[in-house]
Amino acid sequence: MAKLYKRYNLLIQLVILVVSYVFIINQVFWKHDLPALLRTLGDELGSARFLKVLFVVLIFMVLNWLLEALKWKKLIAKVEKVSLGQSVIAILTGITISSFTPNRVGEFFGRAFILEKASHIEGILITVIGSMSQLLVTILTGTLAWLVFLPVFMPGAGFISGYLYYAMIAVVLLLDGLLLLLFFNISFFSMFKEKILAKGLVRVRGYLRVFTLYSNAELLTVMALSFARYLVFSTQYILLLWAMGVDIPYYYAYLLIAMVYLIMALIPTIALTELGIRGSVAIYFFSFYFAQPMAVSAAIKPGILMASVLLWLINLGIPALAGSAFLFRLKFFRTSET
Repeated sequence: MAKLYKRYNLLIQLVILVVSYVFIINQVFWKHDLPALLRTLGDELGSARFLKVLFVVLIFMVLNWLLEALKWKKLIAKVEKVSLGQSVIAILTGITISSFTPNRVGEFFGRAFILEKASHIEGILITVIGSMSQLLVTILTGTLAWLVFLPVFMPGAGFISGYLYYAMIAVVLLLDGLLLLLFFNISFFSMFKEKILAKGLVRVRGYLRVFTLYSNAELLTVMALSFARYLVFSTQYILLLWAMGVDIPYYYAYLLIAMVYLIMALIPTIALTELGIRGSVAIYFFSFYFAQPMAVSAAIKPGILMASVLLWLINLGIPALAGSAFLFRLKFFRTSET
């Protein structure tokens, strides 16, 4: 049986490796014609200014995923102690698998199946908690940015003035407050084991205990790490925009980027297809700053698109390729379950 499990593990690992490489090559080099885009901006890409920015953005990439690794390490410690290095490996393998799965759900499995002893299902549920914190930060910043975006960039809209806008503010703040309340009372989910699941499903009910393992202080730390990540990759975006000749004040840039991330969080996607969708969404919102709501000039549009493509390549493409080196550490089948 042990030999059979090893064969199954190897087969799944090889399938994931091949599929992830095919998706990356197809999306980056064929579907989006990256080489043609690079040739279009060849002079800019070879400038000293761009190379300096690229160096800083790459440093920020390392910081970005180190923060995520630290967050996951703290969360998973409740069921299995892992080193920061092991956490980084789990993060990278999760990115590789998520590259071809809807809404990056592959991250949950990629991280959980790197665990040596803890239950895979508990690992997945704990990873979900970390993803919830990151999504919550995106929603909170995006919805608050929306309240600022409307009067700044759409002052002529009729609903911006008067009670309707104040009602919108109240609704947004209420919903954001409810989301925070739910996250900091995440043990609520453990009630399902008593209220919904049948008494016979003892093992399944036991997995839900992970939602009761974290104090509010620990969840606040997780939220802080998620917000730090958000600032890091938002700053990367701004630096790449500046490097591509898209001159925009940083406060407007942060505002519009928050809108882009909010929309991306709400659109069901496969991670690799974000490469095209993210660029389109970014062009739409940044067009408001350049006073062209439905189109951006030929000089600005390539810069916005290129910044979006480079951000994707740096934060997801490179880590996905790096994570493929660790796919053979994944354990989909075990001879025994702890």
